[in-house]
Amino acid sequence: MAILKVAQIGHPILRQQARLVTRDELRTPAFQAFIDSMIDTMHDAAGAGLAANQVHEPVQVCVMEVKDNPRYPYKPNIPLTVLVNPVLTPLSETKFENFEGCLSVPDMRGIVRRFVEIRVQAWDRLGEPIDAVIRGITAGTYQHECDHLAGSLFIDRVEDPRTLCTWKEFSRQHEARFREHVKEIVEHYGS
Repeated sequence: MAILKVAQIGHPILRQQARLVTRDELRTPAFQAFIDSMIDTMHDAAGAGLAANQVHEPVQVCVMEVKDNPRYPYKPNIPLTVLVNPVLTPLSETKFENFEGCLSVPDMRGIVRRFVEIRVQAWDRLGEPIDAVIRGITAGTYQHECDHLAGSLFIDRVEDPRTLCTWKEFSRQHEARFREHVKEIVEHYGS
C-alpha cells in the first residue's frame, strides 16, 4: 500500500463535509486499497486515528488503532477499527476534558470536552453493521476522528485557548497531571 499525504490545517479539504460511501463503492478493490493506505499512513505517522478528509478524500471513512502508541502512551489500546458512514450518539450529557492533538494540526495540543459515553453506528470495511457503545478516553478518539468527517478540527472545540500548547510544553507542563486524569477516567469508565 501507499503512505498518503496528510493535509495540514489551512487546507480547505479539512473543512469539507465528507460524503457517504455506498456499499458497492466500499467493496471495490480500489476503495479497499485506499483503506489499507489510510491504515499504513496512520501507522507511519504514529497517529491514534485518521479520517479520509485528512488524506484528501472527502468520504465518510476513518480508521483508528492504539497499540502502545508512543505519541499517546497514556491512551488505552484500541483494536484496529474502520468506520464507514459513522453516526455517533451521546448516551448522556456527561463530558470529560481531553488533551488532544492531531496529525493535521502539527505540534499543537489543547483541551476539548468530549462525551464520556457514545453509541457508534457504522459499517466496517466490508459493509457489515457496527453498533457499539464506546466509553471513556476511547470515546474521545472516536469523536475526534468523526469530527473530521464533518469538516471540524479539535481546535474548533477548544473552549479555553489558554490550554493550547506545543507537544514539548504539553510533555513538560501538563502530561503528568493529564496521565492521572486519564487513569481516573479509565478506572471509572473502563477505557
